[in-house]
Amino acid sequence: MSSEKQFTIMSINISVKKGEQKVPVESAELKVDHGIMGDAHAGNWHRQISMLADEDIESMRGKGVELNFGDFAENITTRGIDLSSLPVGSRMMLGDCEVEVTQIGKECHHGCAIFQAVGDCVMPRKGIFVKVLKGGTISSDSNCTYRK
Repeated sequence: MSSEKQFTIMSINISVKKGEQKVPVESAELKVDHGIMGDAHAGNWHRQISMLADEDIESMRGKGVELNFGDFAENITTRGIDLSSLPVGSRMMLGDCEVEVTQIGKECHHGCAIFQAVGDCVMPRKGIFVKVLKGGTISSDSNCTYRK
């Protein structure tokens, strides 16, 4: 029997151009089959939005590099959910928006500043990617849930 669990959006981060550091924004519009409006990585593919848990970022803090939201190029930073434990196909509600997990982890590119500084990066192991099934607007006060 599955039960609904809640989690929090700590930060929403976007970049206008690929290769630029993502910066926090107050809210974002999610579009079906696209991702976050205005984000360089949005498009009709399986990695529309990247997500990383703040708990996983926390594990990297204190290793000689200061870390802020968006530093791992994640679009959405969460708290209260073990994202990497969700199987592909899992669905989450971000406010009124619905997203589906399409990929867990990704290969770290060698130019990653965090990997260069500390010799490790959590995004390849703990980050996930989702596609938008139902669009709308999200913010850090959106009510977020998933089924486990």
